[in-house]
Parts: sequence; structure tokens; C-alpha cells
Amino acid sequence: LIMIFKPFKIGDLIEAQGELGVVKEIEIFTTKLKGLTNREVIIPNGSLSNGTIINYTTEGTRRVDLTIGVSYDADIKQTKEVLMEVLNSHPKVLKTPAPTVNVSELADSSVNFAVRPWSTSDDYWDVYFGITENVKIALDKAGIEIPYPHSVEIHKEG
Repeated sequence: LIMIFKPFKIGDLIEAQGELGVVKEIEIFTTKLKGLTNREVIIPNGSLSNGTIINYTTEGTRRVDLTIGVSYDADIKQTKEVLMEVLNSHPKVLKTPAPTVNVSELADSSVNFAVRPWSTSDDYWDVYFGITENVKIALDKAGIEIPYPHSVEIHKEG
């Protein structure tokens, strides 16, 4: 069935049977993937035919989903502007579809923003890691705090 319906081809990044990897070979009984940590994964085609297959390559683009939390003291409008500037200045973030930044949650210790740039499938990880790093740098520069858990030590006398 895999060879007839062709839900993926050699070179596609797929997720199936709990594994994520690039398709290296499609044989009669098995499909070989190169896992992201450079390990070979062999999946029986029968299992592939009966399970869910996610093909990350076929559409050509992917949305990067990041959640960025900032302090409740931060100005929402300023934070959105800083985050959008990071997205718009990254060379591998696509202009269409346009990236978005929205308040997604008022959490216990932070206001969380859904930061959603788009990239080509090949540039996904460059965008993911690049935006994450650039967001931290830009928020620091703007004086916008990213909250983190604080611990308090209690000393008992006696």
C-alpha cells in the first residue's frame, strides 16, 4: 500500500509509529528512515499502512510554534512590537503567510505570547532556534523581563 498510495517519498521528513526521520529507502516490506540523531530506523510497511503518517515536507512550508512568557509588569503593546520585529528581521521567516504574535495565556507567573513565524520545511530548525535566541536578546535589550521560578530558602533556628 505504501508503494501504491505514496504518502511520502525519499527525502521527506515524516513521523510514523512514534519515530521522526528522513525517508532514505522504501522497500517492499520496510521503509528506512534516518533519524534526527543520525540513527537508522526501520519500520515495517504493514505498520506504516495501518498507522498515522505525518509528512512535514509535502506542503513546502511549516509554522514554527513558540510560546514566550514575559512578566506581568511588561507592556503588552511594546512586547508585541519587539517580538514582531524579531520575526520580521529574520531572513528565513516567510512574509507569506505572515508571522503572528498574540497573547495566548495569562499564566500563573507570566503573560504568554503565541509567536508563530512560517518557514520553508528545510529552514524550520534554523528559524526555530534563531528566533528563540533572538527573542531573548531583543527582550533583554528592551528591558522586558522573562520570569523564571524563584526559590526561597528558609532557615530554622535551633
